[in-house]
Amino acid sequence: MRVNEAVVDRLVGNDIDTVFGIPGKQSLPLNEAIGSRADIDFVVARHETAVSHQAWAYAETGGGMAATVVIPGPGDMNAMNGLKNALNDCTPLLHVAIETDPDLRGGDGIHETPPDTYDNVVKENIVVQNPESTLAELDRAVDIAQTAPNGPVRLGIPKNFLKMDVPLAERGDAPERPVLEPDAASVDAAVGALADAADPVILAGGGVRSANASDALLAVAERLDAPVVTTYKGKGVIPGDHELYAGTLSGSASPDLLALLADADALLGVATDFDAVATRGHSVDLPDALVHVTLDEGDLGQAYEPTVGIVADADRTLRALDDGLAAVTLASAGGRERAQAARDAFAEQVSDLRAQTDPMTSVAALATVRDALPRETVVSVDAGGFRVWALNTFDAYGPRSYVNPGSWATMGTGVPGAIGAALANPDDPVVALTGDGGLMMCVHELHTAVSEDIPITVVVFNNDDYAIISEEAGRSYDLSPGEYSWQDTHLDFTTIAAGMGMTAVRATSPDELEDALDTGLAADEPVLIEVPTDPEEPQAGEYMGNVGRSEDA
Repeated sequence: MRVNEAVVDRLVGNDIDTVFGIPGKQSLPLNEAIGSRADIDFVVARHETAVSHQAWAYAETGGGMAATVVIPGPGDMNAMNGLKNALNDCTPLLHVAIETDPDLRGGDGIHETPPDTYDNVVKENIVVQNPESTLAELDRAVDIAQTAPNGPVRLGIPKNFLKMDVPLAERGDAPERPVLEPDAASVDAAVGALADAADPVILAGGGVRSANASDALLAVAERLDAPVVTTYKGKGVIPGDHELYAGTLSGSASPDLLALLADADALLGVATDFDAVATRGHSVDLPDALVHVTLDEGDLGQAYEPTVGIVADADRTLRALDDGLAAVTLASAGGRERAQAARDAFAEQVSDLRAQTDPMTSVAALATVRDALPRETVVSVDAGGFRVWALNTFDAYGPRSYVNPGSWATMGTGVPGAIGAALANPDDPVVALTGDGGLMMCVHELHTAVSEDIPITVVVFNNDDYAIISEEAGRSYDLSPGEYSWQDTHLDFTTIAAGMGMTAVRATSPDELEDALDTGLAADEPVLIEVPTDPEEPQAGEYMGNVGRSEDA
């Protein structure tokens, strides 16, 4: 069997049935092998930056793993943005990169780049050295990608290997992927620290999703009667309408949410690395009594000194903590009331923004979208100013129902993410939320959705501005407030989308937006809804900061 055919066999054997990519002359043997099969799909994107975002969201929302296929050099390097995003988010994917013929390496062949160029954007960079080892290396790559902490793995296969018919070595059976059990003494110490706390709080990160630990998280939270705050990546691991959910630690966090963390007498940080984005450069005040659960021992003490550090699987650790807490007397009380107070304070602080509908603010538009969407909708949220608002104004109801980039915070993920999510969740409605700036970084993928007949609904909030940049330029620097706007050269996304064969409408009021969403979700085709929003609306971080300062004055 030729190497290209054997690679496809092995992808399917590893439960990979979806491949995102762009065909090129170097990858055609692999594309041919995929195209001859009915049990694996090749989704043709319009730019390689999108393919890694598509595979990232496929895994984040579906729990499985997809692959990407790109040509050497430009294709591979375009995909690096999404690979780094997946690396920061600990998201598994297999990135198959066609490599330069080894006999030509070093001779500046077309698209040639040194293989080690990609070392720092993936969990591991594997280059197949001999055609006979291709399948063994593929199996090793999949195993590494899916061994916690998960991540993207690059598999470089030289072009000339693909058409070879050689004996292919098999990798021996690997032991079951290890799941780190928590140390019993550390669990006992953590139980003691949490049991003695009158006002504990839990900070939950994206690793709760990766470990399928939402049920265990809820059990501990309910037993402790502890409010739960999530990180960017943890959003959705506890339902947004659960009585213990207090909010998301982000630029739209209210002063009351920050006070909830600062005033706690113990904090359980689970499956988070306390990254500098969520913690505002590690300036957020947290209690001295800190139990930190992580899979990466390098996270411990990097930002906040733990009282108890546990390097173990989040689900196993939370279940052990719940058992330990069930056996002792707990000092905590009133967690539901504290969580409710933080949510109520935020709602009051943004009530004027939610009420403004002519033009709509991001807060008003997001609230309308959330009210209109079915609970089971999977939502892919791009980076940008509206995303910061969404972290505390748009509820997520399940651990895999909301995907947004974490600390990499790259723009241009919304539409590619929705495409990946739709393929991973064919029975659920899928919506992309994006801004005009973010959509212009991936606008080509509207055509992918049409060409591949993927029924996503894209909601683009259009204020004709890189508003989060313009606001900072006007506030902190000697630049005009609208320095990076394009209101004199307005973008008409309904025309752009229609030109790609996509149904598109504009909604200028909450009622129109609700009607458009109802229509879009009922259509078995991709639909774009353009929502003009207020270019003068405040950005979340500055607005919430001013709320805190005005209350302190």
